[in-house]
Amino acid sequence: MNSSIALNLRDTAAASAPRPGSQRVADDKALLRAAAEVARDLHRPNPTIFWADMLASALIGYGALAVAATSSWTGLAIVAGVVSMLALYRAAMFIHEISHMKHSSVPGFRLGWNMAVGVPLMVPSFMYEGVHNLHHARTRYGTVDDPEYLPLALMKPYTLPLFVLVALLAPVGLLLRYAVLTPLSFLVPGLRTVLIERYSGLVINPAFRRRAPEGDARTHMLIQEAATSAWAIALLTMAATGIIPLHAFAVYLGVVAGITLINQIRTLVAHLWENEGEAMTVTAQYLDSVNVPPPAMLPALWAPVGLRYHALHHLLPSVPYHNLGAAHARLTAILEANSPYHKASYVGLPGLVSRLAASTMGIRR
Repeated sequence: MNSSIALNLRDTAAASAPRPGSQRVADDKALLRAAAEVARDLHRPNPTIFWADMLASALIGYGALAVAATSSWTGLAIVAGVVSMLALYRAAMFIHEISHMKHSSVPGFRLGWNMAVGVPLMVPSFMYEGVHNLHHARTRYGTVDDPEYLPLALMKPYTLPLFVLVALLAPVGLLLRYAVLTPLSFLVPGLRTVLIERYSGLVINPAFRRRAPEGDARTHMLIQEAATSAWAIALLTMAATGIIPLHAFAVYLGVVAGITLINQIRTLVAHLWENEGEAMTVTAQYLDSVNVPPPAMLPALWAPVGLRYHALHHLLPSVPYHNLGAAHARLTAILEANSPYHKASYVGLPGLVSRLAASTMGIRR
């Protein structure tokens, strides 16, 4: 899942010498064949795991949010706020699974997730469904038609902190989108078109324009959008009239901002961002993506719900999050040491951030 706020950063690409393009990497057929074979029995999602994980994360998150909003002890409020942010972040990341799953495989999960997480956090699932799958399209990844790709490694150094910090504006942007622009868009046809094309997807590529959903997708979008709009309007009304104390409202906005900030940092290291716009082979896409497997423990917090295996996910996008660890273990055991598979695994967040920062300064690692 990527930021809901896109930056017009493509014009800030560093004027450096051409780099070896990852798009020129040929497909490693042994790797692709091995990935397909080890995952034959791993494609079925486990409904019990999905529901238990999502609901537990949401309950912990909202419980901690209540403590943070009502506690008079600053230390406890801060700790509770961090717990709330991390738990609700994990719950929110199920939007990624929803965008890939066959909904009949976990009946009712999309509806339940939207009621428990998507609407309250103002990120209903339609903002990822029908958008994220384009990031996995063979001929779109890393190109100007990819909604979730920017060549960050080729841009100027100042774009990285800007890319991260803009996420803090997400709560205000989401309230504006749902409490103000959504109702207006049904009265102003031109605004409706702009809202769907530019502000109805969790994307980072400012050149991307979403096509209006059709059929069932349009129905789901309208229902989710109406529910989220009603929630945003009610939230602002309750805060303005004192039904919800302004302090509690500010804590809620702070937690949502924290969720988008940590997700933006995760997005920053989800790929190497070194492609210059050409179509890439599947192996090249894999090598431009990042795994942060065990024994590292912190990725379980900043890259939850299988996102620590982001590169592997690009090889096996239909494998549910709870089976990616098994797929990784199998591939690690059977592939030779010189296999490209091992080249996408990294130690942790600091090294990945420093690598990306060095790349923006023209330093190759």
